Amino acid sequence: MTRTHGAGSARWGLGLDVGGTKTIGGVVNLSTGNILVHRQTATGAERGGEPVLRNTVALAEELQAASEERGAAIEVAGIAVAELVDPAGVVRSAHTIAWRGIGIREAFDHIAPAFVESDVRAAALAEARFGAGRPYRIFAYISVGTGISSCLVQDGVPFVGSRGNALVLASAPNTSICEECGSRQDLVLEDVAAGPGLAARYSARVDRHVGSGQEVMAALASGDPDARHVVSTAGEALGNSVGWLVNVLDPDAVVVGGGLGLAGGLYWDRFITSARQHIWSEATRDLPIVTAELGANSACIGASLAASRLVAAS
Repeated sequence: MTRTHGAGSARWGLGLDVGGTKTIGGVVNLSTGNILVHRQTATGAERGGEPVLRNTVALAEELQAASEERGAAIEVAGIAVAELVDPAGVVRSAHTIAWRGIGIREAFDHIAPAFVESDVRAAALAEARFGAGRPYRIFAYISVGTGISSCLVQDGVPFVGSRGNALVLASAPNTSICEECGSRQDLVLEDVAAGPGLAARYSARVDRHVGSGQEVMAALASGDPDARHVVSTAGEALGNSVGWLVNVLDPDAVVVGGGLGLAGGLYWDRFITSARQHIWSEATRDLPIVTAELGANSACIGASLAASRLVAAS
């Protein structure tokens, strides 16, 4: 995890990671990735895009004030969001955070020149620069939490694609046969292995509503066999898709982040076993699969880096 440090004479950027559940903000040393000031709040995505934006701007203003008290001037503001974002920094989807069609960058102009990036590319950039991706020229970054997404990084640069959409691992098809009735179940990976998917599948098995993946993991820790089944099959499904991704991209390594990606335990064990089983080449099967070193702060740090790079190039 990234530690907080004094201001000194460093260059500072504001990083904001607006996720499906929580929003993380930090004042980031652009040379080291260390965080001077750190804040976290609930996103409240269910309230709609404008309220989320207002709260995010308020968080940014709070961080700016705290950084000024410490003698740190913010040069750029980066906003990472769990949506499709095109190469120009325009939000192009509204699956979780309803920011499509809203002027996001303009809302932060009074703080610093701003840039919007997808959360997975921001996290991948941070891990390439300061985290687990440093030893590798080519690596695949996988984020597993409220959603599931991926990013290929080569020579420290996240691959964006022609439209900014080269990240949608969530929609990987996942077909299974129901153990109880033998029926075919056609789902996508996110429905099986992301946090809300865990909650929905566990709720169906126990015939009561469970609101989050964290509750399923808590039930697993208490020895619940239904939770064990749901978590085990989720890890296996993720491994299947990541194994396929490795077959297609042939990276040096895989770096895994996000709340569930960093959860460890049965989910991680089943994921690793399944991924290696689905990697076709024997020469590739033992590639490093490691957790993100920057933890929950990856996208926050990467957002500030992305803003710094884009503003410098403009």
